[in-house]
Amino acid sequence: MPKKNGLMQRGKASTQKADAPDVIIAGGGLVGLSLALALRQGAGLAVMLCDPNPAGQDEGRASAIVAGGRRMLGELGIWQAIAGEAQPVHSMEITDSRLEDWVRPAFLTFDGEVAPSEPFAHIIENSVLGKALREASAAAGVMMVETRVRRFAENPAGLDVTLGDGAQHRTALLVAADGARSALRQFAGVGWTGHGYGQTGIVATIRHERPHAGRAVQHFLPSGPFARLPLTGNRSSIVWTERTDNADYLLGLDEEDVAQEIERRFGLDLGPIALETRPRAFPLQIGMARRFVGKRLALVGDAAHVVHPLAGLGLNLGLRDVAALAEAVIDHVRLGLPAGDPLVLRRYEQSRRFDTLTLGVATDGLNALFSNDRLPLRLARDLGLGLVDRIPGLKRFFIREAAGLVGTVPRLMRGEPL
Repeated sequence: MPKKNGLMQRGKASTQKADAPDVIIAGGGLVGLSLALALRQGAGLAVMLCDPNPAGQDEGRASAIVAGGRRMLGELGIWQAIAGEAQPVHSMEITDSRLEDWVRPAFLTFDGEVAPSEPFAHIIENSVLGKALREASAAAGVMMVETRVRRFAENPAGLDVTLGDGAQHRTALLVAADGARSALRQFAGVGWTGHGYGQTGIVATIRHERPHAGRAVQHFLPSGPFARLPLTGNRSSIVWTERTDNADYLLGLDEEDVAQEIERRFGLDLGPIALETRPRAFPLQIGMARRFVGKRLALVGDAAHVVHPLAGLGLNLGLRDVAALAEAVIDHVRLGLPAGDPLVLRRYEQSRRFDTLTLGVATDGLNALFSNDRLPLRLARDLGLGLVDRIPGLKRFFIREAAGLVGTVPRLMRGEPL
């Protein structure tokens, strides 16, 4: 099998011309890059990736990569390059308290392995993962252009796609990986259902005096969850959920006062803390496209679905989209069908929509259950957490579910080649 810059090219190489790529992907974030690399490596397809602002959303953010995602990145040759900068999660602790409480008892704790020596998750900075994906995609021969997809029109042979710089290309499949406000989804007339939470997500990187020992902590507070995610070194990433009206005030404080507010939620067990990156904020919502496909069009990642970050599922759901779509495309291309064939798109949507809806409803319910201070609900949820904590089999199931290893798992997420 031929190799290109050390990356294995599997399958028959595409015969498409540069101005007629097999697949055009709109959006060069982590999901779009992963898909481009999977399609290029898996079958040598001609892939064009369009993004006017590559790496624009990477800085200051970190993501949890669950075991299924790590296996996928390993099969794509990415994990080997970033493993030294990824912090394994050795344990997780869940508390339910008020901000003024001096003691935060742990109602639920998890050990961090889905198999011997395999953590259920790693935490890695988006900038590290994004850089590795961009370099691997370029080395594999993905065509990357710094412009957006402006519009597209169907024709008997595929889609005619017009880019922001005026260039036109014909493609068999167009993929919208352009985020929650997807312009392609709107252009295609695909409906969207969902609602805002009246909450703001705040992310930042924190330095602290003492080591975290790979322990992740989720504090459920009345205004929303506050997550501590361990990074390499004496550092942690925070995902802080706050009511929007209060978040606007908090983020308007000077850096020292913001750090004090974070410390109140972060706790003192790791010693004094300091900001490594300035906090960044984004509105929180739940939403789902009414369909994940159109004619020769597929939606992936946030363009298809957005969930609350309390379970750390956002990127992992997107990676599962990538694994399912790449598998469907490559299996059918090997049978001589075009990448955008209706059979491909039907298989992708059937594999992803119900799973995503189920997880979205679950996170929506958890946020409603925990983001309040009503005594009956507090007693009920704390009792439920305590019961789960005492049933090892149920805890193992939840760990494997969170790790993306339950149900019909795409080949890439099992660590198998396409």
